[in-house]
Amino acid sequence: MSALAVHLQELLHEKTRLVLVFDGIDRQRDAPPTLLPTLARLGEIISHLTVVLIVTAPRPRFLHATGVPHVHFTPYSREQSLKILAASPRYIFEDKSPSPSGDYTLAQAEEDSAFVWTRFCSAVWDSLAKGAARDIISFEAVSGRLWKPFIAPILDGTYGTRDFSRLMVKNRALFQGDGVLVESVVQREAREGLALQTKKAHDLPSLTKYLLCAAYLASYNPARQDSVYFMKASEKKRRKKGGGTAVGRVAKHRKIQRRLLGPQAFIMERMLAIFHAILSRPLTTTADILTQIATLASLRLLVRTSGTADPLEGQTKWRVNVGWQYIQDVARSVNFEIEEYLAE
Repeated sequence: MSALAVHLQELLHEKTRLVLVFDGIDRQRDAPPTLLPTLARLGEIISHLTVVLIVTAPRPRFLHATGVPHVHFTPYSREQSLKILAASPRYIFEDKSPSPSGDYTLAQAEEDSAFVWTRFCSAVWDSLAKGAARDIISFEAVSGRLWKPFIAPILDGTYGTRDFSRLMVKNRALFQGDGVLVESVVQREAREGLALQTKKAHDLPSLTKYLLCAAYLASYNPARQDSVYFMKASEKKRRKKGGGTAVGRVAKHRKIQRRLLGPQAFIMERMLAIFHAILSRPLTTTADILTQIATLASLRLLVRTSGTADPLEGQTKWRVNVGWQYIQDVARSVNFEIEEYLAE
C-alpha cells in the first residue's frame, strides 16, 4: 500500500483529478482487515484523488471510521427486474425461423419468444429469484440456466409456443429445486460422469473387499463382543437379522445405534482376526494381505490414527473411512451379509 501511495503521488503531481473505483472490493478472499480502511484513506493522503468502493453487503464499521459519505442503491423491484430482462428476450429457436416453408416469419418468432420469455422470467422470480437471486445479475443467470430445459418441449414439438400453462405443468420440477442457484464450473453431466467414474475406481479385488468389511466391523463393533460374532463356537448366540437377541432378555434402556456414533479406532491385529473369521476358507496372512491393507490406506478407505513407525505393525491403530451405504455395496458384491455381524 505504501508503494501504491507513492506511485499515485508521482502520477498526480500535476493538478489532475483521478477517481479510483473498486467494484466488489468486499468479495476478496483472505484479505487483511486493514486493506479496505487503507484504500478508503488514500483520498485523504493524496490530493486530487477520489476513491469509490462498491460493496454488496458492508459489515458494521468495516472502514474503521464513522460518517463515511455513501450512496445506497435499493434492490430492483419485481416489476423493474422483469422489465430489464424483457428488454432483451432470449429466442426459442436459434435460427429464429423453424419452418422450412417460410410460413413462420421472423416477426412471429420474435413475438413468440417475447411472449414465453416474459412469462418465464415472472415464474422464475416468483419461485426462486425473489428469495435467493434478487440482484439483476443473479436473476438473469438463473433464468439463463433454466431457459433451455424449459423450452425443450417446444423444440421437440410436444407443445406450441402459446401453451405456457402446459409448459409450466410439464416443467414444474425445474422451479422446485435449488441446484440451479449454485454456480459450478463443471456441467451436471460431467459431475454425474465423474461420480460414476469415482465409484468404478474402487472396484477392488475380492480379498480387499473382505478386508474393508472387516475394518468396518472392527470400527463399529465393540471389541468385547468379538467372541459373540466371530467365534465358531458362538454361532448359536449370534444375533439374528431383524433385531432378535441371543438370550431373550429385554433391554431396560434404549441404546444409540453404533453406526450413528461414528467409526472407532482399532488395532490391525483385531482387523486381521475378524478378516479370517468372516472368510469362508482358511487363509494365511502373507505379504500380499499387507499390501492390500496399504492399498486401502492409499485410497483413504482406511485412515491410520496412531503414529507408529511401521504402519503395518500389529499394534498400529486404524479407522475405517467409508459410510454404511458404501460398505453395503461392497459386501453385497462378494455375497457377504454384513448386517448379521454388525452390533446394534
